[in-house]
Parts: sequence; structure tokens; C-alpha cells
Amino acid sequence: MDFTFTEEQQAAVEAAKAVFSGVAPDGVPSPALTPGAVAEEFDRPLWAKLADSDLLSLVLSPERGGAGLDAIALCLVLRESAKVLARVPLLETSAVAMAVERYGDAELSDEILPRVGRGELVLTVGANGRTGHDPAELAVSARPDTDRGEGWLLDGVQTGVPWAHSADLIAVPAHTDDGRATLALIARDREGLSFAEQISTSGERFAEVSLDSVRIDSRELIDAEGAWEWLRQLLATGTCALALGLGEGVLTMTSEYTGKREQFGFPVATFQAVAVQTADRFIDLRAMEATLWQAAWRLTPARGSAGLGGPLPVAGDVAVAKIWASEGVRRVVQTAQHLHGGFGADTDYPLHRYHAWAKQLELSLGPAAAHEEALGDLLAAHPLG
Repeated sequence: MDFTFTEEQQAAVEAAKAVFSGVAPDGVPSPALTPGAVAEEFDRPLWAKLADSDLLSLVLSPERGGAGLDAIALCLVLRESAKVLARVPLLETSAVAMAVERYGDAELSDEILPRVGRGELVLTVGANGRTGHDPAELAVSARPDTDRGEGWLLDGVQTGVPWAHSADLIAVPAHTDDGRATLALIARDREGLSFAEQISTSGERFAEVSLDSVRIDSRELIDAEGAWEWLRQLLATGTCALALGLGEGVLTMTSEYTGKREQFGFPVATFQAVAVQTADRFIDLRAMEATLWQAAWRLTPARGSAGLGGPLPVAGDVAVAKIWASEGVRRVVQTAQHLHGGFGADTDYPLHRYHAWAKQLELSLGPAAAHEEALGDLLAAHPLG
């Protein structure tokens, strides 16, 4: 494996740093501190800047107005976005766009993906990286539309959909009668689609999406083998990138604070107990980083690595990345809160927002124990050596 970033990937990082440099961590109060607080909308001006900087078309093919970059480049940009808690649907839009282009109808890709790259269409997905790959676990069913003689009808409920109230198209995983896992792309104004309000741990506006015989065209159902599983792994890996960027931002804040805060005439950063705790969190971040790039590399077909790179399927590397990310981001923010003391709970200081976002990311990734169990199953099916 080669984790050296290409010139194009490094250029994407520099462009992301330029866009996010003037962004202050979002000011949505945490629900635990301000009951009823909610973010009504994502940051549209920032979204326009991302489009102008070609970061929304980063992972699209040149034929559709993009730079043709990969999951690694996307994770590099997501990492920068999380350092400032950028409230934009970058992960969901980019991941769904990549899945549509990789597995979907070419005509549909030509129709929607250039608009995605220009920031005109926002995409989201009706499940996060925790969702299992077993079709029986999918909460939405897809059946042929016998009345029309073509297309599909969707029924079911998808809970916890981020950005659903703002997105133009919602990708929903669905199972067919013969047990296939598919991915349905639905316009948010489609008849039979309804939304119930949900609020995330970080105060973001989510939705429970109900589907009652929602009709879609045949080309809007992606039934290529492995499409949903690949998207699911990409979403999980992107969430790990967000956790890494958030953790790095928090550790930087903590280092700056403990370097200025004095006790007994010395900066508290010079105290052994403080130094040991911050060193432990630095180790967490480095482990999160190494496992993230391994997972992203395995998902990157440009390097011929998808499905290769080791004795385990790519799900094994993604599971390892999720274990480190879910545990590591929690430890980083807890240590930061401890070392900041009461100042860390001041709502005029952004650490409480990082704490809320970290908890949301941890919940989205799911418990490390579940991923360890999944990893154990993979090891049993694919013995090492």
C-alpha cells in the first residue's frame, strides 16, 4: 500500500483549507443545554463556496465536470471540514454521487451529477454506516409496479435521515422480494413521501422518512450487486474522517488552552499528568488516521485496491477504522473537557459544540464492541495465514 497523497489530493486539501479557514464552529446550541434548539438549514453560503472551489465535483468523473478523484481525496476534505464543524451535507452528497456514477444508470448520472458538482442539487442517504448489509435489516421494501408495468413501488420507514428537509434527492436502501439489497433514488417531493421531525444529539435537524407506495422509475433503482454495501462502507469511512478532523481540532484547542493557562506560576501543559493525557490522545488520533487511510485506500478503485490489500474483505478494514474512530473521538473530547475544566462547558466557547458533534459521530458509527464482533466473524470466515 502507498499512503503518499498525490498532487491532486494535496491540492484538494489546500482548496479545502482555504474555504474552511474563515468558518467559525457552528453556533447551534446543544439540545441538552438549550431544549428545543435546532439547526433549521445547512450553511448555504458555505455550500456555494465549496461549489465555486470545485470541491463538490471533486469525486465526479471529468466527463461529468469533475476532477475524477477518489475516496481518499473526499476523506481529506471531510477531515478539514470537521475541524471547524462545517454544517454542510458534504459526506452524504459526495458519497451518493459516487455510488450513482459507479453503479447507476449512465443517463441518470449525466442528468444529475453535473448539477451536483455545481451545488444545484443536494443529496442525502437514508441510513448511516451502522446499517447492516443483510437485506433483512433494511426497513424499506421495493416491489415491481405492476399497474404501470414498469418501475418500482417503495414502502417502509427510514429513520434518522440527515439533511432530509433540505435535500433534493434522498437515497434509500431497500430490499426486493428475492432478497436483493438495492438503492432507490427519490425526489423529496415525490407523492407518498412524508417526513417526521427528529433532532440529532448535536442539534441537527434529521427526519423519519415514511414511504407509502412511492413510485420511482426503473433507472432510479440501483440494483447492481454490491452497490449498497459499497456506499455503506464509504459512508462509514467518511464518518471516520469527520471524527479524525474533529479530534484534531479539539486537541489543538486543548494544547493552546493548556499552554496559556497557568497554575502555581507554570503553564498547566508542563504538568506531567496533563502531558501524559494529551500524549495518549495524540496516539489515539494517529491510530485513527492510520486505520482511516487503510479503509479509504481499500475503497479506491483508481489504485486497483478495492477488494485487495489483505486477507480480509474491505469490510474488515472499515470495521477496524470504526473501532478506533468511535472510541478515539470520545476519549479525545472527554480529555479536552477535563483539561479545560469549567471553561469547557461555557457556551460562549466552542468546545461544547465539538463534544455534541463527537457524541453524534460516535452514535452514528455504532459501538466498538459491535464492530469487534463483526471483525471476529470476518476473521472466522477468512482465517489469517
